[in-house]
Amino acid sequence: MKVLPFKIPKPKNLGVIYQEDRGVFYDKLHQHEEIQISCIVKGKGTLVVGDTIHNYAVNDVFIIGGSLPHLFKSDAHNSEDSFMISLFFTEQSFGKDFFKLDDFLLLKNFFEKTRNGFKITENKDVILQHFLTLEHHNDLERFITFFTLLKELNHLKSESLSTFIYPKKYTENQGKRMQTVMNYTINNFHSEIDLQTVAEKANMTKNAFCNYFKQHTNKTYFTFLNELRVENACNLLLENRSLSINEIAYRSGYSSLSNFNRKFLAIKKVTPSQYRKVN
Repeated sequence: MKVLPFKIPKPKNLGVIYQEDRGVFYDKLHQHEEIQISCIVKGKGTLVVGDTIHNYAVNDVFIIGGSLPHLFKSDAHNSEDSFMISLFFTEQSFGKDFFKLDDFLLLKNFFEKTRNGFKITENKDVILQHFLTLEHHNDLERFITFFTLLKELNHLKSESLSTFIYPKKYTENQGKRMQTVMNYTINNFHSEIDLQTVAEKANMTKNAFCNYFKQHTNKTYFTFLNELRVENACNLLLENRSLSINEIAYRSGYSSLSNFNRKFLAIKKVTPSQYRKVN
């Protein structure tokens, strides 16, 4: 996967681009002009969209807006490869004013939600079945299924993926810098990370880096780091119920149990024990 910005391969003159991703997911922060609709068929891991961190798992359906920075990273502790099916398109894929026709007035809310990205929270099995048919479809059949998916996705319950969108597209240098920072953080969040080290990864002074990161994500670097650590802890709490809270804190990058409990409560509004109990 190339650095930001990224161009989706388009082998033919198609309005809807079909893509399969298999194996270990890229962990490269990237953005592209196309809206991305993706369904996770196998695997689990981490998804970063804009300023926000999520976990992904089987049956998850994500809609990521055009030029919205994001990355998928497979869970390093999961031996199963990930498998994701995606469709890519823009609002101009079928002509400049195609989606402005009155036929598509009901899709206005769908396109508004794509700006921050969103995740489907109901009837995901139905969406998965639509995606699984795409592999065996010809181009026309995929086109028809695509509009069926738009109709389904438009009315299903969902939740937003990102809370803040940097208003400008990344330049190549900005993209490389943010990609380096994200890759380093995702690969090392379980260890101690100091501001000097991460600023050096970005080839910036500490003050310049703090301003740069806050400008592009609307949060401090350590807020982002703690959110990443807590999302990892959430996954461990549910997937490894035999692990103690103390061990989960350590595996998520916290040397102090009290600090872990405090950060977890601030982000999730419940304690780690309560989160495990109710999920």
